[in-house]
Amino acid sequence: MKHLILAAGIMSATSAVAADAPVLTVYTYDSFVSDWGPGPQVKAAFEAVCACELNLVGVEDGAALLSRVRLEGKNTDADIVLGLDTNLTAAANETGLFAPHSVTADYALPIEWTDTTFVPFDWGYFSFIANAGADFPANFAELAASDTSIVIQDPRTSTPGLGLLLWVKAAYGDEALAIWADLSDNIVTVTKGWSEAYGLFLEGEADMVLSYTTSPAYHLIAEDDASKVAVSFDEGHYAQIEVAAKLASTDQSELADQFLAFMVSDAFQNIIPTTNWMYPAVTPANGLPDGFETLITPKSTLLLDAAMAGEMRDKALTEWLGALSR
Repeated sequence: MKHLILAAGIMSATSAVAADAPVLTVYTYDSFVSDWGPGPQVKAAFEAVCACELNLVGVEDGAALLSRVRLEGKNTDADIVLGLDTNLTAAANETGLFAPHSVTADYALPIEWTDTTFVPFDWGYFSFIANAGADFPANFAELAASDTSIVIQDPRTSTPGLGLLLWVKAAYGDEALAIWADLSDNIVTVTKGWSEAYGLFLEGEADMVLSYTTSPAYHLIAEDDASKVAVSFDEGHYAQIEVAAKLASTDQSELADQFLAFMVSDAFQNIIPTTNWMYPAVTPANGLPDGFETLITPKSTLLLDAAMAGEMRDKALTEWLGALSR
């Protein structure tokens, strides 16, 4: 009986500790919190050091995150938003909803990082993914002139979709509208997010899908399947740097700061390559997994700075909507 009483006391104390633990709520995109995404491992690793509960909330795709917190404003439940990118940070800063950080790290990014609000956690290059052995277009003009079918994502809800718009804009400038007009009949469908688009490609609904140069690493490492390849384009490839930031309205400011610092540590960065299938923002001590060396290297890197991306976004979106509505 004493053992039972003791055990009950321990369980009660444990429950009390769990009940008293602070909760850090992170809004992120759906694929991050999926069973196969980084979320489960990130949650376990952070909770092991924070004496807290990490509450990861999936909010559709990346671009939908900003719309969600803008709508909720200072009443948002989020302490941190994780999954915006540099194409959205200017618009995010304009909301006044985000607070500065003090994180420093030896970043392995395609640009120097000086942003004092947003902390990068991974990066990659946008690319079309196809089945190995097929004939690939070498650029957007060849793609538009071909019968190759593609699935892309909506730039209003998806960061890859927005990245594609700015990829075309960065490569073609004022000729972007003509490129989209010619590409419109190649598009099978436009999905709300990345997961749906990639699933349609895997089901054989299109010849290519907008994704990342790192996507073939998933098939090679996780599935021992070398049948998927990233198509190299002559124009170069647009880079994406994914970021997180804390909300100014958070009541867990110190815990949010702890999480942002944790993001650039080996404990977090080691998880990224084989769960989010992107390059880590800080190269882990043990380097990249075997298989990443097989990925294509773009002929050049295209990336508008945050301010320019913010300025270009509406014009590029108007061009895209106009071309697809014809």
